[in-house]
Amino acid sequence: MIISHERLEPLISSLFAAAGCGLEEHARIARRLVEANLVGHDSHGIIRVPTYIDWLRAGQVLANQTPKVVFENSVLAVVDGQFGFGQVMGEEAIKLGLAKAGRQGVAVVALRNSGHLGRIGDWAEMAAEAGKVSLHWVNTSGGGILVAPYGGTQRRLSANPIAAGVPVANGPPLILDMSTCTIAEGKVKVAFNQGERVPEGCLLDGEGRPTDDPKAFYATPPGAILPFGGHKGYGLSVIAEVLAGALTGGGCSRFGVDRVANNMLSIILDPAVFRPAGGFFEEIGSLVMHVKSARTVAPDGEILMPGEPEARTRLRRLREGIAVDETTWGQLVATGATLGVAVEATAS
Repeated sequence: MIISHERLEPLISSLFAAAGCGLEEHARIARRLVEANLVGHDSHGIIRVPTYIDWLRAGQVLANQTPKVVFENSVLAVVDGQFGFGQVMGEEAIKLGLAKAGRQGVAVVALRNSGHLGRIGDWAEMAAEAGKVSLHWVNTSGGGILVAPYGGTQRRLSANPIAAGVPVANGPPLILDMSTCTIAEGKVKVAFNQGERVPEGCLLDGEGRPTDDPKAFYATPPGAILPFGGHKGYGLSVIAEVLAGALTGGGCSRFGVDRVANNMLSIILDPAVFRPAGGFFEEIGSLVMHVKSARTVAPDGEILMPGEPEARTRLRRLREGIAVDETTWGQLVATGATLGVAVEATAS
């Protein structure tokens, strides 16, 4: 089915409100999840709602939490998310970093013990909209072990995403939003729900054999996702563990953890401190033109900068609506029924 974001966002908001989230919280969660769908990252959008509600009921994520600043100085902050929803904790951590970077030109924010942070590109976009360059490293301290190390066949690491944002004058920002593995687990779930296969070279089954069947990933014994680029993605994933896990104090991937908690190290830079006014943006504009001037593989091809596909998808889905597969919709209906929310009636 196709549903507009104007209808989808209040629907999702109503589910989290019924689950016990306060006014500002349920609206912020819904806005971030629907935004993920709008930009084409369906793996981090409304497909997550039933899982989030399950975690909330199990006490693995907590409603209506306020981030706690454990330590701070003029440029650094260590923030404990107290297992609150990541859509709220992430936003608050970046707000704190932007305030510090605005005063000092640079800020480092270590966020630990946050609920699932959703699409990490949100935080890079948030900084870019404020005119700041940012880099974000994320890990999951145990509950989200999904990825086999290079040369291995069993899960030992999480997806460990990396994001970066660069403001661009008179254009959409450059946004890099990537996992250090071949495919995000959410995309495996999307394929599973839609009855589709995943690209070859992404998954191993429970016996360590290559597979393109998402069912094999969720089987017993479970399969594993591979790091992208072999040893390269694996190496980046290990560094994400160090920066987001060990350095923040949230912990590295390990067994024996019963909740999915994200940790994130964010570095925020004010380009105005590094270069005279306008110089940075002129340089970025020249870079974009230089890169796009390359001859394309196809005669009618086009070179896109990081973030452009998402920006175009957002415009299209704002206009045409968001496609929701039958399985995901059925899961939303079922979740709504347990909360006393008539999802189908709300969406009609």
